[in-house]
Amino acid sequence: MSVWALGLNHTTAPLDLRGRFAFALDQIAPTLQSLRSSFASGRHPQVEAAIISTCNRTEIYCASEHAALDHTFGWLAQSGGVAPALLRSHAYTLHDGEAARHAFRVASGLDSMVLGEAQILGQMKDAVRAAETAGALGSTLNQLFQRSFAVAKEVRTATEIGAHSISMAAAAVRLAGQLFEDLRKTRVLFVGAGEMIDLAATHFAAKEPKSIAIANRTLERGEKLASRFGGEAMRLADLPSRLAEFDIVVSCTASTLPIIGLGAVERALKARKHRPMFMVDLAVPRDIEPEVKALEDIYLYTVDDLAQVVQQGQANRQAAVAQAEVIIDAGVQNFMHWLGQRGTVPLIQQLNAQADEWRAAEMARARKLLAKGESIEAVLEAMSRGLTQKMMHGAMAELHAGDAASREQTAQTISRLFLRKER
Repeated sequence: MSVWALGLNHTTAPLDLRGRFAFALDQIAPTLQSLRSSFASGRHPQVEAAIISTCNRTEIYCASEHAALDHTFGWLAQSGGVAPALLRSHAYTLHDGEAARHAFRVASGLDSMVLGEAQILGQMKDAVRAAETAGALGSTLNQLFQRSFAVAKEVRTATEIGAHSISMAAAAVRLAGQLFEDLRKTRVLFVGAGEMIDLAATHFAAKEPKSIAIANRTLERGEKLASRFGGEAMRLADLPSRLAEFDIVVSCTASTLPIIGLGAVERALKARKHRPMFMVDLAVPRDIEPEVKALEDIYLYTVDDLAQVVQQGQANRQAAVAQAEVIIDAGVQNFMHWLGQRGTVPLIQQLNAQADEWRAAEMARARKLLAKGESIEAVLEAMSRGLTQKMMHGAMAELHAGDAASREQTAQTISRLFLRKER
């Protein structure tokens, strides 16, 4: 089996390009079906596949008898509506051991914008469950990801890689605190009700703002989250008319198009008499139109803009990174050993089937001899002799066939198989 991966992340591709390849969790199953169907029409009818899509990365992992990287590239480029050459200029490709190493590093938080952050591990597990539900996960990728989870657990247990990790949400609070002297006097609006908004709301709520509101397409889900923080819930449709009420806006939805436009923000600023607004767009693709950033009195940060903040304090964890890499190296070696053994599975199955056939034949012969009244000792002797002859026939035939060089090679192989001493 061959394993390959391709992807783009916060270090290789700008935010807007990453947005073209962002897949919401409920899109993963149909997207995987589309990918695997595209393989079925070619030389690779049985391809395992999984897609990991977060704010900072989109990665495709595949496994099949033969790698098909060009086909995977073409499919991904088409799905994002970009030229393959553009995608290649911002993407990375990995094979076998390097693909495993990358998956292990991602799961362990070593490849994240926030070094050591734990959220990516949960996102990977969600992606694997989605691939499994879609029927796209076979034994090879299942092993790859289960081993990546085990390595991540060992890294977090044995090192301090996650110590003092600054999350995106914590970074947003830190930046807001630089703009507003007292966060307790601010009104905060969260747009969306997913995991990132939950995390952000938790961090901001700890600063005890004047009020908290949750705007969500599904009011019931918004109310559930708002109740945890003593806030109010509002419909997404009411957002434009109420935007001016809030000093801080944090947005992260799965919308494919911006939901906060330039015009709405301009009207909000006018109503606020140009009091400043702090806005954080954690969504990929963007929730807030990029032109908003140019407005005076608007302080807009995207996930990429937060990078500088979360990088602070990373140096303290570099020693832990070195320890983590050692654990990952061992994990990669173990996975590649397992992958290499997979190539002998069909042969092992054939050998077992052949041995069962010989055993069944000799058992049937023994029963006939017993039925004829032969003694048990004579039947056991005949059965053992018959099995021995069947097992030795191929080896003996090879020793008498071919030229001198091939006979010598056969003799060495037979010696290793049949004449090695037990230890």
